[in-house]
Amino acid sequence: MSRLDDVDLSLRLGKKEGKALLEEAQERLVHLRLLLGGQIGSGDLGPPLLVLFEGWDASGKGGAIKRLISELDPRHVKVVQFAAPSSREKRHHFLWRFWPALPGRGGMTVLDRTWYGRVLVERVEGLAPEEAWRRAYREIVDLETSLAAEGTIIVKFWLHVSPEEQLRRFERRRDNPYKAWKLTDEDWRNRKRRGEYEAAVEEMLERTDTPAAPWHVVAGDDKRWARVAVVRTVCDAIEKALADHGVDADPALDR
Repeated sequence: MSRLDDVDLSLRLGKKEGKALLEEAQERLVHLRLLLGGQIGSGDLGPPLLVLFEGWDASGKGGAIKRLISELDPRHVKVVQFAAPSSREKRHHFLWRFWPALPGRGGMTVLDRTWYGRVLVERVEGLAPEEAWRRAYREIVDLETSLAAEGTIIVKFWLHVSPEEQLRRFERRRDNPYKAWKLTDEDWRNRKRRGEYEAAVEEMLERTDTPAAPWHVVAGDDKRWARVAVVRTVCDAIEKALADHGVDADPALDR
């Protein structure tokens, strides 16, 4: 059975329970983010935090990112979105354009789409030679391993939705004049090639899931469930990293 097939897309949260769990997780994240930034605790800067989002079109990446950062001070987090590389960016190695977005100590960056485009859309759509996208697995793992060795906390998400739920979301976007701009002809074309994309996703998960930067495949048919899972997972990753470095995640705070 494939990794995507293992995801239980029936997971659901009621409105009241989802709201309570999300607020609880967001409050914890605010505490941990201030601790990493040196605003509370010893005052020392903690490790960089890098959160990567990939997923199907209309899988809820934007909504999950919004809930992840909404309670944080905007000075304490940076969200960077990546689309197709520009002509200038294509003159460089494919990883070059991502480097300026990476966080330093005490910083947090969220990437909406990432270097995994090399082994997903560029692979499926024939935008990169086969030799290049096959080589990219090793290059990406080397990059992430190096970042982790320098202390970066890396949290990677694939937001997974069923074809049926994706179609429902496409149709709702199409019929809503305030959301229709989110739906493009490319989205419909990609949907027709879902089988090819699933094969690419499965190989990506298999070849780039490492102890330094593991993948978290999130059930996304229910947006409330997915949003809580994302915030909780980031909190868990921060707490584990702090524990590994002997840092108390809950120091006594001056009131």
